[in-house]
Amino acid sequence: MNIFDTVVVQPIFNVLLLIYSLIPGGDFGIALIIFTVLVRLAMWPLVKKQLYQAKAMRKLQPELVKIKQRTKGNRQAESVQMMELYKKHDVSPFRSIGILFIQLPIFIALYQVIQIFTLHRTEVVKYTYGFLTNIQAIKDLVASPDHLNMMFFGLVDLTQKAISHNPFTINITLFVLAIIAVITQYIMSKQTMPKQDSERRLRDILKEAADGKEADQGEMNAIVMNKMMKFLPIMMFFVMINLPGALALYYTISNLVAVVQQNSILKKDTEEMIEIADEKAVKQISKKATAKARVKQAKEANITRIVAKDNNPRKKV
Repeated sequence: MNIFDTVVVQPIFNVLLLIYSLIPGGDFGIALIIFTVLVRLAMWPLVKKQLYQAKAMRKLQPELVKIKQRTKGNRQAESVQMMELYKKHDVSPFRSIGILFIQLPIFIALYQVIQIFTLHRTEVVKYTYGFLTNIQAIKDLVASPDHLNMMFFGLVDLTQKAISHNPFTINITLFVLAIIAVITQYIMSKQTMPKQDSERRLRDILKEAADGKEADQGEMNAIVMNKMMKFLPIMMFFVMINLPGALALYYTISNLVAVVQQNSILKKDTEEMIEIADEKAVKQISKKATAKARVKQAKEANITRIVAKDNNPRKKV
């Protein structure tokens, strides 16, 4: 067993095994759902930081546009001013990428764990911690790995694939699960994708570039990301239908929890923006009220001066 298996794969394997042993009657599908929710909750601080970085980058877009206009194509000056802007607002464009790299080993390890449970059950003994064999359900499972219940609610075999080729068959439940995974993946991307003000297509920008006009790199990146947002879920669909149902179930549940998490953060951000807008409105009303009061005071003072002047007429000589 290599270092990655010992440090990452084995702990995840045993947590999932423990959850499975605690479910009456044993149901790998339910155990996987519980485990997936726990993983997403454990990763909440990382996800939160990643989303806040993405939101901060979106909010800085108007300032970045102004920098491009000021520097007028001077890439060095543009880069310096952009870095100063990021530093001022404590934003790192690479921080969210770093968070993804932290998450990546977890997903790779979980893939291997599910592969052990579904395709390589002879390795269950090798990965199980010795102290867990004191639990009767785990002891029985280690002795007879084939007794692992991979049926989800007793209806869906999570070792099967949505599409089998020999012979060609389609598992409707797993096929629908793959579709749900695709939809949730798209929603996840849509939630964090900046709104694109321009309706121009990539071909329009490339055509202008061919005519000698300098392309706006930010606009190009936004268009490419929008295309990728639509393409990746389709690619994931073909991946999901060719993997064991357990992996499709994990991916779908993980996406569903992520959508809820992201919606919670983004909703909170929207509420904060409304509060800020309300505060500004109150301040503006207050300023207007103060201005009206000043005008009224000035008029009253002016009238007082006129009355005082009329009550004290000059004596004729």
